[in-house]
Amino acid sequence: MADVVAGGGVVVLSGAGISTESGIPDYRGETGSLRTHTPMTYGDFVGSESGRRRYWARSHLGWRTIARANPNDGHHAVAVLQAHGYLSGVITQNVDGLHQAAGARDVIELHGNLDRVICLVCRRTSAREELDRRLRKANPVFAAEATRINPDGDVELAEDAVTGFRLVDCSSCEDGILKPDVVFFGENVPKSRVERCYRLIEDSNAVLVLGSSLTVMSGFRFVRHAAKAGKPILIVNQGLTRGDPYATHRVSLPLGQALTELTDALA
Repeated sequence: MADVVAGGGVVVLSGAGISTESGIPDYRGETGSLRTHTPMTYGDFVGSESGRRRYWARSHLGWRTIARANPNDGHHAVAVLQAHGYLSGVITQNVDGLHQAAGARDVIELHGNLDRVICLVCRRTSAREELDRRLRKANPVFAAEATRINPDGDVELAEDAVTGFRLVDCSSCEDGILKPDVVFFGENVPKSRVERCYRLIEDSNAVLVLGSSLTVMSGFRFVRHAAKAGKPILIVNQGLTRGDPYATHRVSLPLGQALTELTDALA
């Protein structure tokens, strides 16, 4: 694997598995959140005020945990590989911002970022900190205990803790529905973002998949596109992935360990 990366022009495609060592669980691993947690869908969010109340009450707590998370050795290794010129791009399926916190530049956030909020009416985006202040003010006595954090920023929360949670609308157009600027299940990744990723893949020499099962098409399509063009596919993931039949190099190790060994080998 190191000899392929040494040639440069590598595009990283990362998934939730790279953030587990930062305390954020993945979706489909041995302790993945999808075993017990049903993520919010776009249809449920836009179609139901009670659904939005449940989401925002739970995410109001979960975002604080993700905002406090620190990048781990895997994130730092990606930043080092980029700084030394081995990478031509970084695409992440994660919404936690940890690649950027570790120093990676020009990261394409395929599914968005929990640090931003968008109004579904006027399309204005704003910082999550702003919404956090407004929700704290609207819910001064909200002090529920979260039992589990999920990779989408949602938490497990007792239903009676959600009932009285007050929502706030867009502060710009005054009645617009606010949504985290992330791609929910059942929602499409913006076309321009997908096209940008395809261009990166087409211009690359290889694709390095880190911590993704590639179960959903939003990430898997880029692996399949690269393989069709005859580019090497390098996969580092604990557990099987949908991309394994296309892999030219396959490593099943914790991401921090595997990437630290990779950067040491290149050094």
